[in-house]
Formats: sequence, C-alpha cells, structure tokens
Amino acid sequence: MSQVKLILVESVHRLGEVGDLVTVKPGFARNYLLPQGKAILATEGRVTELEHHKRIVAEKVAREMKDLQAVKKKIEGLKVEIGARAGEEGKLFGSVTASQIAEQLALQGLPIDRRRIESDPIKALGEHDVPIKLHRDVVATLSLRVVPESDEPAPPTEEETPDAHERDDEDEDEAGD
Repeated sequence: MSQVKLILVESVHRLGEVGDLVTVKPGFARNYLLPQGKAILATEGRVTELEHHKRIVAEKVAREMKDLQAVKKKIEGLKVEIGARAGEEGKLFGSVTASQIAEQLALQGLPIDRRRIESDPIKALGEHDVPIKLHRDVVATLSLRVVPESDEPAPPTEEETPDAHERDDEDEDEAGD
C-alpha cells in the first residue's frame, strides 16, 4: 500500500495542525481531506514554499518574543501606586479594576490592553502582585500598591508655586504707594 503526502490547510483532529506535512493512506486523502479542502497535495514546490513560510514565521515570532521580554522587564521594574477611598480597616469602598491599572500603565508609557491584566478586582489597601499576560508564554508581574486617597486636596508647596515670593514683594510695593 502506498502513502500520499499532503500539507494540511486546516487542523485535523489526531492528524495534525495547519501547515503540517502529513502522510496518509490514499483513500483518506481522496475521499475526505482533499474534497473537504482540509489538505493539498504536497508537491516539491509547495513543500519548499511551506518550509520558507515556516522560517519567516519563526523569525517573526522570535522578534516578537524578544520585544515582549523587553516589555516584561519594564513592567516588572515598575512600582505603580493607585489611590482609592478606603475605610478604617483598609477595605476599599469600591475596587481597583484592570481598567484603572491599564490607565496607570499607559501614563507610565506602557499601553497594555486591560484584558491582558489577569487580576480580580483589588478590594484592599497594600501591596499586590498583578499578573499581566503579554503572550501565551510571557507573563509579567506588576508590583501594585494601593494607597488611601485623601478627600481634601493637598495644599500647594512652595516648589509648586515659585512666584509666591514675587507676589508678596509686589503687595508690599503697592501698600507703600
């Protein structure tokens, strides 16, 4: 009995994934795989083209993984702090959600989709490790600190208002006239 070599166009259960080169019996190829469009005949040209395509995809995946590892390093080096209203025992009145975490990361220059943040809503003050799934194989852990938010705005410091001394001098000049 001879065998037929095919390239799978669709994933076939217990046979292979898309792009796999498989060897099957002629009846299976003739009666099922080829008419259903799940495979094509593996000619020399198609096999060479498939190997070339696989090399290009592998190189692209390697570049993307390298970039994701760099993003992972940045995320793990960050210390993000989010303010939230809390009660006496440190329980939050609401919760810190993935959207809020994503906003803070965007402010830090790392735009991450909120759906990649794999954390339940945080409902307590303190330090939390938040997993962020960048890729199936790359998961970064963000160090998040939830601090109590003050109800009243903080008074501006002298550093924030450098013209305060100049205004005092002008007031004295006007009073003397």
